Amino acid sequence: QVQLQESGPGLVKPSQTLSLTCTVSGGSITANYYYWSWIRRPPGKGLEWMGAIAYRGTTYYSPSLKSRTSISRDTSKNQFTLQLTSVTPEDTAVYYCARNKRDSGSYYDYWGQGTQVTVSS
Repeated sequence: QVQLQESGPGLVKPSQTLSLTCTVSGGSITANYYYWSWIRRPPGKGLEWMGAIAYRGTTYYSPSLKSRTSISRDTSKNQFTLQLTSVTPEDTAVYYCARNKRDSGSYYDYWGQGTQVTVSS
């Protein structure tokens, strides 16, 4: 059973950088054909895919967030990390990490429980 767990600060000040880590257990982030994504849900809005890192380490970003987003990984810890720079209150959301498989489209088979991040001074 694959498990994903998000961790990071729940409160970030405007203009700062948000950093979240997803720790994966029960499966390797380098396993063939899997992609590991960050997805968020702002209050009152739908899910927004932010970006992903693939099993080979290639990264993909939402065009609307690309200039502020960076996803990296630590294979020795089986973790991947999101950094979002220059945050504003509009970045307040529940942030999720999730896994999907190549050619599965937007079907994610495992999700973290989500972590609330509030951007406020």
